[in-house]
Amino acid sequence: MSSWLGGLGSGLGQSLGQVGGSLASLTGQISNFTKDMLMEGTEEVEADLPNARRKEVEAIHTILRSENERLKKLCADLEEKHEASELQIKQQSMNYRHQLQQKEVEISHLKARQIALQDQLLKLQSAAQPVDSRAGGGPAATFGYGLSHHASGFHDDDMDFGDIISSQREINRLSNEVSRLESEVGHWRHIAQTSKAQGSDSSDQSEICKLQNIIKELKQTRSQEIDNHQHEMSVLQNAHQQKLTEITRRHREELSDYEDRIEELENLLQQGGPGIAVTDHSKTQEMQKSIQVLQAEKVESTKKIEELENKIKDISRKLSSAENDRDVLRREQERLNVENRQILEECESLKLECSKLQPYSEKQSDTMTEKERIPQSLSVEEVFRLQQALSDAENEIKRLSNLNQDNNLAEDNLKLKMHVQVLEKENSLLNQEKEELHMSLSKLNNEYEVVKSTAARDVDLDSELCNLRRNLEAKEQELNQSINEKEILIAELEELDKQNQEATKHMILIKDQLSKQQNEGDNTISKLKKDLNDEKTRVHQLEDDKMNITRELDVQKEKLIQSELVLNDLHLSRQKLEDKVDDLVDQLNKSHTQNLSIQKENFELQEHIKRKEEELSRVRDELTQFLNQDSDSNFKDNLLKEREAEVRNLKQNLSEIERLNENLKKVAFDLKVENEKLNLACEDVRHQLEESLASNSLIAVEKNAVVEALKLEKEQLEAELCQAKKRLLEEASKYEQTIEELSHARHLSTSALQLDHEHLIKLNQEKDFEITELKKNIEQMATDHKETKKMLSSSLEEQKQLTQLVNEKEIFIEKLKERSSELQEELNKYTQALRKNEILRQTIEEKDRSLGSMKEENSHLKEELERLREQQSRAAPAAGPKTLDSITELESEVNQLNIIKDNLEEEIKHHQKIIEDQNQSKIQLLQSLQEQKKEMDEFRYQHEQMNTTHTQLFLEKDEQIKNLQKTIEQIKTQLHEERPDVQTENSDIFQETKVQGLHIENGSEKHDLSKAETERLVKGIKERELEIKLLNEKNISLTKQIDQLSKDEVGKLTQIIQQKDLEIQALHARISSTSYPQDVVYLQQQLQAYAMEREQVLAVLSEKTRENSHLKTEYHKMMDIVAAKEAALNKLQDENKKLFTRFESSGQDMFRETIQNLSRIIREKDIEIDALSQKCQTLLTVLQASNSGNEVGGVNSNQFEELLRERDKLKQQVKKMEEWKQQVMTTVQNMRHESAQLQEELHQLQAQVLVDSSNSSKLQVDYTGLIQSYEQNETKLKNFGQELAQVQHSIGQLCNTKDLLLGKLDIISPQLSPEPSTASQTAESLRTVKSDVSSESSKQEIEALRRSLEEKDATIRTLQENNHRLSDSIAASSEVERKEHEQTDSEMRLLKEKQESLQKSLKEKDLLIKAKSDQLLALNENLTNKVNENELLRQAVTNLKERTLILEMDICKLKGENEKIIETSRGKETEYQALQETNMKFSMMLREKEFECHSLKEKAVAFEQLLKEKEQGKTGELNQLLNAVKSMQEKTVMFQQERDQVMLALKQKQMENTAVQNEVQHLRDKELRLNQELERLRNHLLESEDSYTREALAAEDREAKLRKKVTVLEEKLVSSSNAMENASHQASLQVESLQEQLNVVSKQRDETVLQLSLSQEQVKQYALSLSNLQMVLEHFQQEEKAMYSAELEKHKQLVAEWKRKAENLEGKLVSLQERLDEANAALDSASRLTEQLDLKEEQIEELKKQNELQQEMLDDVQKKLMNLVNSTEGKVDKVLMRNLFTGHFHTPKHQRHEVLRLMGSILGIKKEEMDQLLTEDQGGVTRWMTGWLGGGSKSVPSTPLRPSQQSLLNSSFSELFVKFLETESHPSVPPPKLSVHDMKPLDSPGRRKPDTSTPESFKDTAESRAGRRTDVNPFLAPRSAAVPLINPAGLGPGGPGHLLLKPISDVLPTFTPLPTPQDCCEESSQLALQWLGGPRLSPCSSPRLGSAPLE
Repeated sequence: MSSWLGGLGSGLGQSLGQVGGSLASLTGQISNFTKDMLMEGTEEVEADLPNARRKEVEAIHTILRSENERLKKLCADLEEKHEASELQIKQQSMNYRHQLQQKEVEISHLKARQIALQDQLLKLQSAAQPVDSRAGGGPAATFGYGLSHHASGFHDDDMDFGDIISSQREINRLSNEVSRLESEVGHWRHIAQTSKAQGSDSSDQSEICKLQNIIKELKQTRSQEIDNHQHEMSVLQNAHQQKLTEITRRHREELSDYEDRIEELENLLQQGGPGIAVTDHSKTQEMQKSIQVLQAEKVESTKKIEELENKIKDISRKLSSAENDRDVLRREQERLNVENRQILEECESLKLECSKLQPYSEKQSDTMTEKERIPQSLSVEEVFRLQQALSDAENEIKRLSNLNQDNNLAEDNLKLKMHVQVLEKENSLLNQEKEELHMSLSKLNNEYEVVKSTAARDVDLDSELCNLRRNLEAKEQELNQSINEKEILIAELEELDKQNQEATKHMILIKDQLSKQQNEGDNTISKLKKDLNDEKTRVHQLEDDKMNITRELDVQKEKLIQSELVLNDLHLSRQKLEDKVDDLVDQLNKSHTQNLSIQKENFELQEHIKRKEEELSRVRDELTQFLNQDSDSNFKDNLLKEREAEVRNLKQNLSEIERLNENLKKVAFDLKVENEKLNLACEDVRHQLEESLASNSLIAVEKNAVVEALKLEKEQLEAELCQAKKRLLEEASKYEQTIEELSHARHLSTSALQLDHEHLIKLNQEKDFEITELKKNIEQMATDHKETKKMLSSSLEEQKQLTQLVNEKEIFIEKLKERSSELQEELNKYTQALRKNEILRQTIEEKDRSLGSMKEENSHLKEELERLREQQSRAAPAAGPKTLDSITELESEVNQLNIIKDNLEEEIKHHQKIIEDQNQSKIQLLQSLQEQKKEMDEFRYQHEQMNTTHTQLFLEKDEQIKNLQKTIEQIKTQLHEERPDVQTENSDIFQETKVQGLHIENGSEKHDLSKAETERLVKGIKERELEIKLLNEKNISLTKQIDQLSKDEVGKLTQIIQQKDLEIQALHARISSTSYPQDVVYLQQQLQAYAMEREQVLAVLSEKTRENSHLKTEYHKMMDIVAAKEAALNKLQDENKKLFTRFESSGQDMFRETIQNLSRIIREKDIEIDALSQKCQTLLTVLQASNSGNEVGGVNSNQFEELLRERDKLKQQVKKMEEWKQQVMTTVQNMRHESAQLQEELHQLQAQVLVDSSNSSKLQVDYTGLIQSYEQNETKLKNFGQELAQVQHSIGQLCNTKDLLLGKLDIISPQLSPEPSTASQTAESLRTVKSDVSSESSKQEIEALRRSLEEKDATIRTLQENNHRLSDSIAASSEVERKEHEQTDSEMRLLKEKQESLQKSLKEKDLLIKAKSDQLLALNENLTNKVNENELLRQAVTNLKERTLILEMDICKLKGENEKIIETSRGKETEYQALQETNMKFSMMLREKEFECHSLKEKAVAFEQLLKEKEQGKTGELNQLLNAVKSMQEKTVMFQQERDQVMLALKQKQMENTAVQNEVQHLRDKELRLNQELERLRNHLLESEDSYTREALAAEDREAKLRKKVTVLEEKLVSSSNAMENASHQASLQVESLQEQLNVVSKQRDETVLQLSLSQEQVKQYALSLSNLQMVLEHFQQEEKAMYSAELEKHKQLVAEWKRKAENLEGKLVSLQERLDEANAALDSASRLTEQLDLKEEQIEELKKQNELQQEMLDDVQKKLMNLVNSTEGKVDKVLMRNLFTGHFHTPKHQRHEVLRLMGSILGIKKEEMDQLLTEDQGGVTRWMTGWLGGGSKSVPSTPLRPSQQSLLNSSFSELFVKFLETESHPSVPPPKLSVHDMKPLDSPGRRKPDTSTPESFKDTAESRAGRRTDVNPFLAPRSAAVPLINPAGLGPGGPGHLLLKPISDVLPTFTPLPTPQDCCEESSQLALQWLGGPRLSPCSSPRLGSAPLE
């Protein structure tokens, strides 16, 4: 079957492989064609081509269409072939299905047969003694696999090859299983026969089945636990990795925070001057402290990690030790296995002996059964120990999984410690188990001979031992896995350590960087200090200059004093002056000329001032540029601050100079008054002197004003002052001379004096006017400066406010986003919590339902208990060993249920707590959600308010900015280039801040707040904070400057006001000195006029401020527009970058794919060529071998079909090769136009590739021919070999039959001759026999023999004829075969010659191919390198082009914006010009008014002079003088008006000139830009033309190449089609010849078959019988498999149901935990007892008498127990003391000290007093006390606290006493689970010592529950089979009591039930009853039995 199925699978696989290959080739062709088409399309549509190129493209398109149609035809052909192959496959699949159906029918028959056999087996097993362990568990183990897969592979017709292989493997596996099952069936039959022969009962079968089921469950649980463990490990690893990532992320965040902090400190260091040095030092100290703290934390963390590592290492060591112990145990188990096998062999031999000696050994068997029970119990005990070892291993695996789960670094140190303790405990347990196993081994060796007799029964247990050992091995493997996982965790910890070390290294590097930065900061501080010192030196120099100026002023004062002295001298020399009047007249003309020269000098001075102003403006521009350049560095900011400080110092100096000037003015005024008083005599001379002094003072004021304007150029100003002083001296001398001349002339003639006087007045007036104009100019400049400063300060403040607002907004938005993210996270958490709550609610509801059902069950159980009690009260039936078994089982079940109930109750409590916590958290979450909603509403409201306020603020700021713009534009003309720079500065700052804000807002809106983005935001916030700090510092510095400026300005204003007040006071003094009311009234009118003018000026100023505000708003709007445009530009740039990156990546991906495809195709070709060469070599060797070997035979049709398929395959491969060649050509061509240098080489390579391909195609054709011939020969040889084998077999059978017949004849006729060859000879021999034999019986026998001989002779004749015929046919066939062989030999020779030539050519071509492939690889590498370089260059070009385009776009945008700004600036300039004109007009008006004031003053002076002259009586001259004065005044007014008009015209022309210059510059810039654009466009055109020409040339080349390729391919197609036709023709001829040969051979074969059919009939019959048996066996095995699989599924379902039930019960039991008392558990156990009692009433009859006694005792105990339950626990100690007291007297004397000590300890007597009391006799027997306390191992049969005796320390006296009573209550006879130490006969003296070895299950349960529970009921604990239901010993303080009712103590352990054999149970029950009946009852059992001795 397996071979037939294998052949089917292989055939199917081949056919499907062909179809798959054809489909794959089709898909490959289509994908390659589509790729080529796409590539060509992408190449064609690269640029807009001309019409000629279009036509060429269309031609190419038609060619491609034709190719496409050809490919479609190919596809159609291939599809037809595919359909044909599919039909074949369908037919085959139908055949397979039919066969499968037949097999299924056979399987069903076999199943029925199997069921019948199973029934028989069960009957046999029930009849037989305990046999092999496979009886219960073997079939289940063997039939682990189901027959579910038998028809899974044939659902779909179009199967894959992989499915066929898998089905074949499955069939092989099933066949192996069938063979194995057959062997098992034979074994079973043998066992059944032996069991029938033996015919003994087996009661252990049910127990073995149970054990096997338990083993199955354990296996399932183990596999589940392994899966869970692996899952937990993966979860742990994931959690560990997550923790690692979190730790690293936190670490990085902390590092980034520290780095930011360091940067902040560095910035502070750079910003801070000498004042900040102290704070910097403090900050550095703080940083150092923080670094130290961090280092300390690092050290602590490293220590913790080291501690963790040490702990893990300790744990791993302990594990390794445990593993070593396990290895030792394994070796021991292996040794036991070997021994068990020996035992099994001996058992089988013994079985045979027993079957022979059964009738003799019936008597002995009765005696042996008693002896066999003891070792059988031993084997059971070993089974249980192994089960315990399994459970221990499971516990270890669980604990290891817990350990793996709790391996979370420092948090879980305590858990690790706990796990270490647990592992230590387990180690101790394992050691103990090891010791016990050693003991058991030694006993097994001692009792080996005893075991031999009972080996047949121990086979089951041995098999179970083997299974358990296998389980142990599996568990050990799991342990190893867990250890490996531990090692992985350790490795991860080491990686963590490495990361920590890296982090420490990183911290050290940061420290070094910090130290370097500190050093740099110190260097910068030192530099700053040096600069400060330099500045201080400069300040000192300036102070020195100031001192020099003050000295010069003192000199001037001294000179004035000297001039006063000179005046006094003039009074004396008046008479001398009168003589010199004539000379003065001459000198007047000279003075005129000198005045003209002075005027020129004044003009020159004005021009000089203008130049200086321009230079100042330039200097300022340079300064601003310098500031703009170095605004980034804080160092330059400090320099600016220092310069500002210098400017302040200069201003202060100037203010001091002004004060001195004012003092000078005051002095001059005083001098004037004094001169007036002194010159009463000569009034004219005094008047002239006063005017000259006033002019001197005015010139000094002018010079001081010049000093104000030229702040920085002090030296030039000093030189000018010196010149002015010289001129003043010269003028003073000149004026003195003129005064002398006038005084002289006055005496001579009054008319000449008047004329001279008029000239002098005119000159003085002109000088006064000039001085006033200069003053006004200086004041205007000062006011303009003030306005500009104010504007700048206001603009800076506004910008600061705006930046602050923007920062606040950003911070607010970020806070809101963080808040929203936090809220979302909280919402997610709450939703998860709600889901958990819902799940918990559902579970609680389910558990409530289960509780209700449990309550109902409880009530039923109570009713049953009452019923049972009534039955017990009615009749106390006799109990047997079965009742005890049932009791123990029920008790174990009760205990298990109690444990489950406790666990479930704990879980329910836990769940309730969780639910309460979750409810509380839900309430808190709802509250927090409501609060958050409120907060969100408040935030929204605040946000809206903030938005409104911000919008208002922005509007206000916009208005202010517009006003500022206007003012700045006004200031432009005064400060020339100062305005635009400042504006740009401000705008830049504003734009930067705004754009940053916008960017951040956009970013935060667009992107989700992931971790990376949050980190970025944090960094951005920190940067913003730094910027805010910098801006705050700048604000502080600017506010200080503004404050200083405002103070200086206020000081100046106060000084001006004081000057005006002084002038008014002087006027008042004059008016007061001259008592003229008219003048006073006139002066009052003038004051009113001045007030009016002042109001008008104020109104004008208010209008200007309004205009300013308007300009500010406009400016703000413009800035917003500019910012928006910039944001849009940035967005566009980002999008462009993204698109560019995408484009680049896509291009690179395409190129990489093409290169990869090329390399892959080349590699595949190389591989194929190598494969072909290897195939050819192998074929040659095979052909040579076959030629020398076997004969040639016929060919099958299947083989012919396979050959055809292979031919199709090869054709497809040829097509694939051609397609691959085409692909290579296309790819090479695609690459060729990119690298022109390699085209010729690629041509050569392509030609070579074509040659190689043609060679390879030829080789493939040859190869196909060779394969066909080889396969034909193989098939012929196989067929002939089979026929020969059949013939030889038949001949051998015939010979055998002959020999048999001859042998029989020899036996029958011993007197015959040995040569009875012919029939005549035999007849003669028979006749002689007849004559010899006389009796009739002999005759009859001879006749029968004769008949048989005749029959045999006939058969021999027929066989001889058959042989003759066969020999003839063989000879004929051999002749035909010889002829054919000769033909084939000739063909083979030809083929050999061809093959040799082909081999030579192949080798040559291989060499060529290798060389060419090497060349190709080298060229490909060169190509790839070149292509990479080309790609890089292209990418660079494209990047540059895109950048240029982006820059052009930006330039265009900027041009548009500049034009707009220029237009707006032009408008502003026109407005400014209009304002300037209005200002000029106002200034003209002011000057006129001032002139009028001067004229009024002069009039007042004239009036005074007139008054004086009236006194002297010279009125006429005064009138004349007045007329002259009036005429002079009119002329001066005319001159002033003309001069003002000329000045206005000049200014207008200057403005026009500036405008024209600006326009000219603008036009020049435009021309330059246009020229640049023209040049760029020209270059672009040239580049585009070049590229187009190149592309056109490349396209033409490509077309030519494609055409060449098309021609070559067409030629190839023609040649290939011809070759295909030839090949097909040849193939058809070959097929015909082969068919003819087939027909001949088939005829011959039919003849031989007919001849052989007669001889094979018997063989067929035997074969049929064998096949029937095999079919039956297979059917049986399959049915068994199906049965076992169904059973397995049922078991699985049952397990799942039980799990569900357990889950439901958990809920129910948790709710029941609070309500159910221990009495209910007792009732349950009683109810189950009743059920078991009903079943086993027959056995109870034997023990009725003993039971009656015990029933009475039970009733007493029950009553007493009920009383005790009602009574309090306080009475327990009294009863105990009573029992102790009675026990003291019943105990032996050497044990009474211990009892007295216990009594003393209970009564509170100290140890010392007790020792004193007990010093008299110290003979202490330890057995009573040790047995009581559970210390000795030999005195405690059921103490579970042996491994870790911690309970001794914690247990009370009552508990210890109860344990003691339990131990004493056990019988002296050992129970069925005795260890090997205590294995003695029943009558031995060692029976009084209780059992040392507790059952392992007891230990397990105790160990598992000692830690968990302290409230376990010892009286509900299951007892061993030996323990009676009623404990004769007083069970605790309550005296006698029933074990199943409520206990007293809560600390004693529980035990699992022990399934014991029936025999053992009977023995143990009998012994227990004997013991109970005997005199060895404890004194506390009842009041009757109080006198018995206590042990």
